[in-house]
Formats: sequence, C-alpha cells, structure tokens
Amino acid sequence: MRGWFDMSDVASYSAMAPEERRKQMLRAVVASTVGTSIEWYDYFLFATMAALVFPALFFPKSDPVTGTLNSFGILFVGFLARPVGAWLFGTYGDRIGRKATLIATLMFMGIATFLIGLMPTYSSIGLGAAAILIVLRACQGIGVGGEWGGSVLMSMEWGSQKRKGWLGSWPQFGVPIGLVLANGITALTVTMAGPATFNAWAWRLPFLLSIVLVGVGLYIRLGIMETPVFKALLQERRIEHAPVREVIRRNWREIILSALLRLPEQAPFYLFTTFVFTFGAFATKLDKPFLTWAVSTAGLVSFITIPLFGHLSDVIGRKTMYLIGIAVMAVWGFVYFGLFAAGVATVVFVVIALSLIPHDMQYGPQAALIAESFTGRLRYSGASLGYQLASVIAGGPAPIIGLYLWSGKYELFGASFVSPFPTKTPFTISAYILICCVIGFAATLALKNRQALDHTKEYEEQGETEAAGARRPVMG
Repeated sequence: MRGWFDMSDVASYSAMAPEERRKQMLRAVVASTVGTSIEWYDYFLFATMAALVFPALFFPKSDPVTGTLNSFGILFVGFLARPVGAWLFGTYGDRIGRKATLIATLMFMGIATFLIGLMPTYSSIGLGAAAILIVLRACQGIGVGGEWGGSVLMSMEWGSQKRKGWLGSWPQFGVPIGLVLANGITALTVTMAGPATFNAWAWRLPFLLSIVLVGVGLYIRLGIMETPVFKALLQERRIEHAPVREVIRRNWREIILSALLRLPEQAPFYLFTTFVFTFGAFATKLDKPFLTWAVSTAGLVSFITIPLFGHLSDVIGRKTMYLIGIAVMAVWGFVYFGLFAAGVATVVFVVIALSLIPHDMQYGPQAALIAESFTGRLRYSGASLGYQLASVIAGGPAPIIGLYLWSGKYELFGASFVSPFPTKTPFTISAYILICCVIGFAATLALKNRQALDHTKEYEEQGETEAAGARRPVMG
C-alpha cells in the first residue's frame, strides 16, 4: 500500500516555498472539482433518466405512476449504497491516502455508468434488466459514497485555516457542474434525436460519454500530490489501523448530527432536480426539454452561489451561514411549489432556475462544517459516513415521498399504500421540506463549532477533549 507514496514528498513539503504550495493547492482544488464534477454527472444522469425514460424501458407493463415509483426505487438503491462506499473508501482514504482512494472511486463510478449505456432493457430480457440496473446503480452509489470525503479533504487540507469554507466549497461546486452536464447533455440529446429516437436508443449516449470524462479526470488526478495533512500523519506514524471503527467510537454524535443537518439541504435538492420532471409532467404537462433546460439553468446559478456562500461562512461563521440557509429553505418550499403548480411556463422556468439558491446557502459551507468536525487521522472516514448516511434518510426517499404526497399512491414492487393526506396538493410536499428544516436546524445547533481548530493538527493536541474554545463562534 505504501507504493502509492513517495516518502521524499514528506520531507520536501516542509521545505516547499509559499509559491509552490499555492500552486499545489490550486492543482488539488482543480483536480477535486473536475473529478467530483464527473462523478456527479454520472450520478445525476441516472436520476434524470429515472424520471424521463427508465419507467417505460424497464417497467413497461406498469401504469406511469407505478413505473415511475419503481424507477425511483432503483434510484434509491444508489443512496442506500453510499454509506457502504463511505465505509469502504473512508477506511482506505485514512490508511493509504486521499489521492489513491480518489483515483479508485473515479474508476469505480465511471465503469458502472458506462455499462449502463450498454445494458439490455425489458424488451430483451424482461425484469432481469431491472436486476442488472439495480446492481449497476449500487456500484454508482458505492463510488460516489467514497468520492465526496476525499475530494473535500484534497482541497481543504492543502489550504489555509482562514479559507476552509471557501476551499471546501469547490468540490461542492462539482455538483452543479455535474447537474448541468447531465441535464444539458440529456436535453441536447432529446432535442437533436427527437423523443422517439431518444426513448428507443439515444438515451444510451450520455452514459457512454462517461468513459471519456473519466479518462480526463484520471489524467488530472494522477498529476497531484498527496495532502500535507496525510503526509504528516504518515511521517509521524499516526495512521489509524481501523479508522471507521475508531471514528464511530469517538465521534458517533458528530456522524449522526452531520447526517441530520443535511436533511434540509439534500431532500429538497432531489425534489428540485429529480422529482421536478415527474411533477412537471403530471401536474403541469410541461415537456421534457423545457424542464431539463430549466434545471440546467439552476445548476448554472449554483456556479456562483455555492462558492459565494462557502466564502461567506469564513466571514460570518460556518454555523451562522448554515442556519440562515435552513431558515430560507423552510419558507422557499412553499413559494416553490405554490408558483410551480400554477403552471405558467415563464414563472415555472424562473422558479426552477432559482430553486437551488436556498440549497446552496447550506451546501457551500457544508463541506467544511462536516469535515472540520473530525480530526485529521479520522477525517475521511468520519466526514464520509456523516455525509453519506443522509442519503438513506434524505436524498434517496425524497422523490418517492414527493410523488406519494402529491399523488396519494404508493405502490413499489407490489406493495401498495394509500396516502392519508389530501392528494394533488403540492403544499404537502412543502410541509415535508419544513419538517426536514426543523430537524436540520436542531442538529446544526447541537453540532460543536470546530471552525477555530487547526485542521492541520490533531485535535487532541489542541485541547479538544475539553472542547475549550471549540464552541466559540468564529467571525472572520
């Protein structure tokens, strides 16, 4: 395993000139952002296709609502697999390094996505196609489950103490890039091929393109150095043998709170970027290209807002910025669905285009907020577990819950339920977002503020056991 390291780098880092360190930091940020963008492109592409074409391709015998629910059920499998990826790659990220692990996650995700573009559908092998799709979706989830933690650490651990929020926001920046790529390329493919050709075979093209993007990502990631934080841990022989077990023992509270504080960020995100296609088709009859271009525009807005709010968290305090974002989201859920349900195309486009701003108010500072909650030798495992556990309770079920609350029907792989809520009322979905916000707000308040701690040193060396100073708000 040590073959991934050049031990001379450990000694050379201490003698590295400030200009060279800034250059390495820039390379690390670019590599993290590009790699994360490619992985999220793969992940979001599946979500877009799950709403647009997978119900007809893999569940043609079902009615549209049931087929969509089954498709969202397979989408959920990827979220269930993300904590597995966090455990697997988190272990190696804390043991053999951030760089090597990030190369592995990129390949794992890219190959799975490429194979989706080649696989048969129901018309060829019946329900066996859905089974294959489940396996490949699980592989996608495992890959992205290990990606996030390493990308954030690769960027943040090369940076300065005062800019953790800003630097940590750049891997988050990969989310809107991936979203824009997935929806933009899908919209372009639908527009050029036409709906009939797209549904027949052209839907495969965006998946096959993934292998080219993976090649670009690997080239960039192979050219970066390991982070100075991990190098120091290696030099001092402080590598944890079983980091996942140790971080659960020491920081179980932080892991749980990290997952819960993501509820008001992640659940609305998948309602605004995945469920939006289903809601638009069933409730407003807007066509697929219109909705994909609108969601792509929302991603473009996030190009500005994610790093902006990451920077603001360095200025006004990480938790302060995050709590403001949750409060705005609690109100925005009602505004969003109220205007969307009116069905006026221009209004809907604007609402979708602006929909991710309350999300970005949380997502910009979120990487640093979660990552700085764990000491260096356990940071990859702890941050990954906390972040990815939210996928099981927030992102994964959100489209299913949204469709259930709106349609009043819940039939997934043969199991049927009837909603006790008024159907065809989008404000029930807004109430769901509000509940997520209340839980997330409480979790954020309960999480210790470790923004003032030096992320390049182990927390025990800074009096973390007494949490002295860790709870003080940081301004600037």
